[in-house]
Formats: sequence, structure tokens, C-alpha cells
Amino acid sequence: MKNGKPVGSELIGQQFDELKYFWGRISATTPYPYNGGSSSGSNLGPNNPDLVKAVHARINALRDAAPRNDAKIPVDLATASGSGSIRTLAPPQPSIRSVASRRRAGSNGAAVRALVAQHTQEPWLGIIGEPVVNVLAVNLALDERR
Repeated sequence: MKNGKPVGSELIGQQFDELKYFWGRISATTPYPYNGGSSSGSNLGPNNPDLVKAVHARINALRDAAPRNDAKIPVDLATASGSGSIRTLAPPQPSIRSVASRRRAGSNGAAVRALVAQHTQEPWLGIIGEPVVNVLAVNLALDERR
């Protein structure tokens, strides 16, 4: 909720494609992305030309969004989740500088890096799983930082 109005769900991923935001995982739900009533993967195998084409399109979109960023693109930014509506991803380190520059938050992105760290959920019991960031929560925190 923001100003008394719903702006998203902490439970289901949302589409972010503006350059001032961190982008979440691709959604494979139909008939529209992040459809909570149609949670499923694409069932495309790793050699399926449609899947390969979709992954390359996402990589190209990420590269076009930040052409000076030569960091490796994490796999969770180029592939869809099994449910098609995942809300978290690995801490988006490669994107911090790009988002920081779009928000005029300093070239090294220290303030944005701190927000990402603040919204990073550590593995359960410190050992089960990987650290993740709720994309909506960190993007809302960026908006509030203005």
C-alpha cells in the first residue's frame, strides 16, 4: 500500500521495465505476465528454440537498458521461474550502479547498495537457500528515498 492505495503484492512478482527500477524474473504465466490465477512455468526444455529466443531477448533488453554495464547477467534475470510469478531474486548487484545513476544516487551506488542490503533476506537458519531480495519492496524503498 502506498498513500492508502494498493501498488503491488509482496507475494507475487510484478513487471518492472523502467530503468530506475530493479527488474524481477520473467513471468511465464498466461494470458498476461505475473497472473496469480495462472501460476505455471512454460514447460519449455533447455534446447527449445522458443526458450532460447526468450532468454536472448531478455539478455538483450537488460544490455540495452544498461549498455555500460558489462557485468554478467544473473541467470534469474534471464529465465522464468517454475511458477512464473516469483517475487524475489538474488541480490541484484550488477544492476546497482545502473539504478543508482538513473536515480542520481551517486556514481558508486552506496545508498542503493545499502537499500538492497536492507531488503535482502538471508537463507533460512543461515544455511538453507540463498539470499534473496523482494523486488517490489526494494523498488518501493527506492521511491520513498526520493
